[in-house]
Amino acid sequence: MNYAPTSSASAEPSAPAARRSTLVSVVVNIGLSIVQIVVGVLSHSQGLVADGLHSLSDLVSDFVVLFANRYSGKAPDADHQYGHQRYENAASFVIGVILLAVGIGMLWSALQKLQTPALIPQVHLVALWVALGALVVKELLFRYLLAVAQRVRSSLLAANAWHARSDAASSLVVAIGIVGNLAGLTLLDPIAALIVGFMVGRMGWSFAWRSLHELMDHAADVDDIARIRAIVVATPGVLGVHDLRTRKMGDLILVDVHLEIDGTITVAAGHAIAEAVRERVMAALPVLDVMTHVDPAETA
Repeated sequence: MNYAPTSSASAEPSAPAARRSTLVSVVVNIGLSIVQIVVGVLSHSQGLVADGLHSLSDLVSDFVVLFANRYSGKAPDADHQYGHQRYENAASFVIGVILLAVGIGMLWSALQKLQTPALIPQVHLVALWVALGALVVKELLFRYLLAVAQRVRSSLLAANAWHARSDAASSLVVAIGIVGNLAGLTLLDPIAALIVGFMVGRMGWSFAWRSLHELMDHAADVDDIARIRAIVVATPGVLGVHDLRTRKMGDLILVDVHLEIDGTITVAAGHAIAEAVRERVMAALPVLDVMTHVDPAETA
């Protein structure tokens, strides 16, 4: 059996990029949430207030990302011998729960307004300009965050990026609702808030459910498993493979595999083959470690 934990060096290059991009998101979301909530209240737009609360929830998730980014890159220690990458999974779960709670709150508030349509006020034009401006800013923020997430291969940053995209979509819905309200269809503004609440809640459920699976040792993607198997089988000296198992740990993968090799070779030769498998797999995919067990290949 061959096992040697790797250091967290592979995670370190992503940390500065994650901090920078998240701090940019913090600044943007602070500005947006203040403007949207204040203008929403003054202009009587429930949709814009809901969108501002959505931006505020982004701010909470940004701080969760910063917290996870600080701790997930820590080197293995006596209590966490595989490293601290699961901080990312836990943080993604927290983001999902936050989004789900915010979405449910928005839905409840919008439904309350819809029950008394006569009390829905006329929205002022300034709310529309703020909603359109927020739409542009959020879409640009999404593209920036997603580019960083793809570069450093971070599912946590990707989750935060798609959170920003949900904000852009919600701002579009809010803008449409405000236009309808200005045209005399006053119900469209709380309906827009209702749609935003549903979007936020649905995305929160998606993030929380996926992160919960990963915290329970969910296997790697089918494509990644197929690549790992192909690399192992192609390694010189490997005659067969069985019991290949994977589990996610943050954005990294832990691999367990049984190698079938010639039973007549020396222990040193078998160890060299196992080391080659480990090095090849870790060089090709985001794998934290490969645990190998050597079995003699069956002979006819």
